[in-house]
Amino acid sequence: MRKADVIVLTGVLLSSAAIAAPRTPSSSDVTISNAWFRALPAKLPAAGYFDLRNDGKITAHLTGAASPACGMLMLHKSSEKGGMSSMEDVQSIDVAPGATVKFAPGGYHLMCMEPTAAMKPGASVAVTLKFSDGSVATAKFAVKNTAGK
Repeated sequence: MRKADVIVLTGVLLSSAAIAAPRTPSSSDVTISNAWFRALPAKLPAAGYFDLRNDGKITAHLTGAASPACGMLMLHKSSEKGGMSSMEDVQSIDVAPGATVKFAPGGYHLMCMEPTAAMKPGASVAVTLKFSDGSVATAKFAVKNTAGK
């Protein structure tokens, strides 16, 4: 085999690999709407709710969240089984293409542990959502009182 043949063959293989590489989701494909926190008195944890829409062509994998208004911000899910309510930490939440996942009381939500003084009704706080591909999306969350107003 001549040297020129090897170069061409290598170029073909590289081109095929680039075509076959999977596209990763991007935070630009997601929309955050209806974002708010329910603040509780006496530095009790605050719960965050929002709608997360994926307008991309592949599943987005939400893997975490952060906010300067929270010492720690976690993905949680509330559920009820046999009349018993429970809450668990969630490592990842998938949002299918064209789908919206609602973070609402009784289901998925953000749990703000150690809320700062910024977490007071009438304020708004920044939240950054983190995705499995390393991308992020940031939105302002309105802070409401215990009644959600």
